Amino acid sequence: MSVHRLAWRCVLAAGLLAAVSVHAQTPEGMRSVPTRYAFDALLGRVERAVEQNRLGVVAIASASRGAASRGVKIPGNAVVMVFRNDVAVQLLSASVAAGYEAPLRIYVTEDTDGRATLSYRVPSAVFAPYRNAKVDELARQLDATLEKIVKDAGGG
Repeated sequence: MSVHRLAWRCVLAAGLLAAVSVHAQTPEGMRSVPTRYAFDALLGRVERAVEQNRLGVVAIASASRGAASRGVKIPGNAVVMVFRNDVAVQLLSASVAAGYEAPLRIYVTEDTDGRATLSYRVPSAVFAPYRNAKVDELARQLDATLEKIVKDAGGG
C-alpha cells in the first residue's frame, strides 16, 4: 500500500472517529446528579418528590426490571415519566407540536458502587426547538420544578 493511500485512510478514520464522538456527546441541557442512595431507594424518593412537587408519574419504564423478569441481571435503570394534565393543556394550547415532548423524563441509573444517579434534561432545552414564547415561559417554570424534584429526591 502506498504512503499516500495509507495517509488518506488515516485521515478518513480520524474523520469517522470525530463524527462518532460528536454524536456521542451529551444533549444540550442534560444534568446528572450522583446521589448517596441505592437504586430502589432513589426510585422511591423520585416518585415521592414528583408528587410533593405537584406533578404526576405518568409511567415508569425499566429495562433492568424487564431483564430481571427474564432472569438477566443488569444494573438498575428506570425512566420516570412525569407531567400534569393542566400543564399539558397549557402546553398544547401554545403548541400542539411541542406536546410530543411530554411527558418529561427523569432517568435513574445504578452506578458500579451501588449508589444511583439522577439524570434529566432541563425542560427549557427540551422545548427550545419549538421557538414559541408561551412554550418557553412554561418550560422555564418546569425547569424550576424538575430542579426541585431532583434536589428533593437526591437529598441535596
